[in-house]
Amino acid sequence: MPSDIEIAQQASMSRIKDIALRLGLSEDSIENYGLYKAKIDLAANPELQSRPDGKLILVTAISPTPAGEGKTTTTVGLGDALNKIGQPTIVCLREPSMGPVFGMKGGAAGGGYAQVVPMEDINLHFTGDFAAIALAHNLLAAMIDNHIHHGNALGIDPRQVSWKRVVDMNDRALRQVVIGLGGKVNGQPREDGFDIVVASEVMAVFCLATSLKDLRERLGNIVIGYNYDGQAITARHLQAHGAMTVLLKEAIKPNLVQTLEHTPAFLHGGPFANIAHGCNSVIATSTALKLADYVVTEAGFGADLGAEKFIDIKCRKTGFKPDACVVVATMRALKYHGGVDVAALDQENLPALQAGMANLEKHVENVIRHYGLSCVVAINRFSHDTDAEIALVQRHMQPFGVRVVLAEHWAKGGEGAIELAKEVVRLVEARGAAMRYVYDDADDLWKKLRKVATNIYGASDIHASRRVRSIIDKLQDDGYGHYPICIAKTQYSFSTDASQRGLPHEHVVTVRAVRLCAGAEFIVMICDDIMTMPGLPKEPCATRIDIDDNGHVVGLY
Repeated sequence: MPSDIEIAQQASMSRIKDIALRLGLSEDSIENYGLYKAKIDLAANPELQSRPDGKLILVTAISPTPAGEGKTTTTVGLGDALNKIGQPTIVCLREPSMGPVFGMKGGAAGGGYAQVVPMEDINLHFTGDFAAIALAHNLLAAMIDNHIHHGNALGIDPRQVSWKRVVDMNDRALRQVVIGLGGKVNGQPREDGFDIVVASEVMAVFCLATSLKDLRERLGNIVIGYNYDGQAITARHLQAHGAMTVLLKEAIKPNLVQTLEHTPAFLHGGPFANIAHGCNSVIATSTALKLADYVVTEAGFGADLGAEKFIDIKCRKTGFKPDACVVVATMRALKYHGGVDVAALDQENLPALQAGMANLEKHVENVIRHYGLSCVVAINRFSHDTDAEIALVQRHMQPFGVRVVLAEHWAKGGEGAIELAKEVVRLVEARGAAMRYVYDDADDLWKKLRKVATNIYGASDIHASRRVRSIIDKLQDDGYGHYPICIAKTQYSFSTDASQRGLPHEHVVTVRAVRLCAGAEFIVMICDDIMTMPGLPKEPCATRIDIDDNGHVVGLY
């Protein structure tokens, strides 16, 4: 079978203008970026707000292996399949970060015959949104040091500046740096560091804003540090938020592309789910809901991370309520959680599969019991999956009342996900239990952390050092206790230790750092050794990505 990039390069795409017009968008609202991608100016479609919303389908997954379990691929395949059975559907995804593209993933636009295209453009720069977000973030960083250099009228304490710089690349050498060296003319030396763009609060604000006006207001609320009296200093104090909004005024318009089967797809924003809240922009989702009967969206990584944040952060702030949920699993990942080495995952191993089922069962339990959503388990099928393995998974899901559906969209496109699409429609029409949050707004921050850790992760306890606990208590006392929490932890385990596969017991969630995101209106709890600036692996995908003599990109899969 051809590689992902070969399939994408051979695809016959419709002009994006035709895709947009088919959705009922006005011609004046279509801002073309070439023939096959566009930004949509929502101001030219004021009538959208009066339309009823379509049905929202959330795609999540079990705890993944390092290769991922095909959540994006399943989202695309399901969207194509829903259109095939006569349900007008739009797909909503995040934009890929070039950190993982050149690091471990090598591409993040789906796979096989369930992709969004133009795949190369999407993975490499796209419409420039991430560059705009990085510029807005780093403008604020530059204005902080410039203010300190020119007299520091606000009394900013350089030791308490929490606003780092960002770059959209994995680079561990930038995690901790010293800036301002070289003499007085270069500013005041101080410790600093870099995060990856997808961990930026500007990215989170961008994805949670409901309008340009709301974006500007949220940017102004960003807390960059404290003055010598311990008072919070914001971007508004520095008068930076207006210029930051100017840098983002085009980026905030949602991006429209298409799948290989011409299903419309909004790709907009891209916060990491193991660091940030892991959802595409509110603007893209709300727009799609006005334009289609069904909207299929994903939340990053497993249901313990992306789905929890989708519900407790994105849905809480917008009123969105998923009508059904898809939990993606693979036999490979289930055997991995049963203790099998990566090299042996293609071999039938029923005892390991049996042991690994605890991971899937906990995710399904969370979706049904704690999130209040009806769901289907989609097995992203590989050629080496056996009938005995599939039967075992189906038996284990029977007590939950959850169907297990084989999905072959990677090899067959939308046709391979028809049964999954029919089950999703059945769940929606059955109108199951109402969505629930994991915690209440009125719960204090420590109680919110405990509820997520014990109920969703299955932890026995939570812990923080005296210093970290004092920060959490101060945030509570300063009036931020009503904010949701955004837990940053490994995606590979329910615990905060990536080596603990399956369903760890008696583990403790330890918070080592806390970040106030007053613009995004949530509190980040950073657990154990999670990094907000990833590093490259020993053999990064960048070593395989190249361009041939004809200008064609190769190795991006």
